Amino acid sequence: MTRPGGTWQNWGRTASVRPIRVERPRSPEGVQRSVVVAARQGLTVKAVGAGHSFTGIAAAPGVLLELDDLQGLVSADPQTGRVTLLAGTRLHRIPALLKPYGLAMQNLGDIDRQSISGAISTGTHGTGARFGGIATQVRGLTLVTAAGEFLRIDDEHDSELLAGAVVGLGALGIVVEVTLQCVPAFVMHAIDAPEPLDETLGSLRQRVSDADHFEFYWHPHTDIALTKTQTRLPESAPRRPIPPVRRWIDETLLTNGVFGAFCAVSRAVPAVIPPFNRLAVTLTGDAEYSDRSHRVLVHHRNVRFREMEYALPAESVGSAFGELRRLIADRGWRIEFPVEVRFAAADDLWLSTASGRDTAYIAVHRYWRADPREYFDAVEQIMLAHGGRPHWGKLHSLTAEQLRERYPRFDDFVALRDRLDPDRLFGNRHLKRILGA
Repeated sequence: MTRPGGTWQNWGRTASVRPIRVERPRSPEGVQRSVVVAARQGLTVKAVGAGHSFTGIAAAPGVLLELDDLQGLVSADPQTGRVTLLAGTRLHRIPALLKPYGLAMQNLGDIDRQSISGAISTGTHGTGARFGGIATQVRGLTLVTAAGEFLRIDDEHDSELLAGAVVGLGALGIVVEVTLQCVPAFVMHAIDAPEPLDETLGSLRQRVSDADHFEFYWHPHTDIALTKTQTRLPESAPRRPIPPVRRWIDETLLTNGVFGAFCAVSRAVPAVIPPFNRLAVTLTGDAEYSDRSHRVLVHHRNVRFREMEYALPAESVGSAFGELRRLIADRGWRIEFPVEVRFAAADDLWLSTASGRDTAYIAVHRYWRADPREYFDAVEQIMLAHGGRPHWGKLHSLTAEQLRERYPRFDDFVALRDRLDPDRLFGNRHLKRILGA
């Protein structure tokens, strides 16, 4: 179905485009028809899921394919744990689709609004030193190529391409199906605790290695780390979820309502930021509970923001974080959003931010109405000095020449792109910057 093209904006309001037309295919064959027609007309074509990338990676000046109607379960095998989903399926819908089969995704990020194809294509991840990002759960995918053909990549078909195609940046074709390796459903026991920041940093390596999942948040202008430690338990383990009233207070009232109002006020009165941040760490981040895995891993955030995140060698996180902390103090900035620190296991995916090394992530945010450039630019220099790689879906300034130095398989990916899309049917301005002409 085609409708008149308007202006498309991403969630963070950092990218917008007025496509020549917008289409909403309802099937893989519908995607195929759209690609064939766009190529015949000499128009570029891009797919969009939830628009949760902060970069222009999905901006489509030609034909924009909205995958809202390409959602659902294609097949599930509870014996092998292999599950195939249509590419536009939102992450928050997947737990209900898997529940009848007793399955769950092995790990999730802390936001679940993205589509499964968008999440894997940009390297979305969660936390846990023994677990990779969502892309490491992929065992197969189906693309519509620039030639208008279906290309299946899995254990039995072009398997040598899988490591290159999973984190594909939308540059290789339109993903229409994704096959995941799921695990038996499980329960998570979580302890959220405010702790002295210096003590947390001093014991960070041990904390990360001892826990299944560990992360922490730091509100600038405080000396407290809001730690989150999570342990995986069998599905049969007792569940003690956060009571509904407490969850409403924490997520709806404080994390979204009060915090959103604070961010708006802080634009006019920056002086309120330090005292509010000190108050925030006393009101939030102290709880113990057990629940289904997705209800523990995922958080609901409605306050709009902009984000930059860098992946560092795990052993560099302490020194990089220390420099970031000093930077904010030295510049006298008033930063309203917390800094987030997470972890992931090394993997072998060509453009994964954790490719070839155990990884720590440092993410910085600003309220969407604040100009983040000075803050982000300065933080980026710290991260680059520590061997950082930018998250593909979040703001950064790097070009193809700089990224090539940080990914050993970068040229292999470009060669794969040359093979599958030699005329750049799936290209746009952002991909030209990060992958080259």
